[in-house]
Amino acid sequence: MKAAYYALCLCATLVLSSFGSLSAEEDFKTFLHKFTTSASFQYSRIKFPLQSPITLLKDDGETEQTFPFTREKWPLLDEETLREGRITEEEGGIYVSRFVVDEPAHKEFEAGYDESEPSLRVVFDLLDGHWYVTDCYNDWFNFDLPIGELEETLSTIAEENKAFEDLHP
Repeated sequence: MKAAYYALCLCATLVLSSFGSLSAEEDFKTFLHKFTTSASFQYSRIKFPLQSPITLLKDDGETEQTFPFTREKWPLLDEETLREGRITEEEGGIYVSRFVVDEPAHKEFEAGYDESEPSLRVVFDLLDGHWYVTDCYNDWFNFDLPIGELEETLSTIAEENKAFEDLHP
């Protein structure tokens, strides 16, 4: 009788622990809201340095130089930036923002003008039950940015991040 009781308790424990592990996975929608409304949370959920480095052309227009995509180069992202939508502008351009990959443990968000390269691409991965940004392409750092203007760009990003942090600590 004790053996049957022990086996029943063991089975109940296993079933309850499996339910607990299923509910331990972070809901992406809840994560994304917190990610875009709290600077400290956003910084804590980015795996720096990101997978893809920043690549800029040197002044000769041919030689590439890469920099790790670190926290100091990260432009904080707000809810508007990561909102899905399709906006037709007065000039006729169509700005599209959407998740191009929407899997249970991997999501990719892209935004930019229709029929052109995305100006923003953010990769989210579920790691150990929590969502993280693991890679990003941001138009702040495209080939059109002269390497000599990198410091000025980083200064502008720091100013914008400070304004975001003041509103969303």
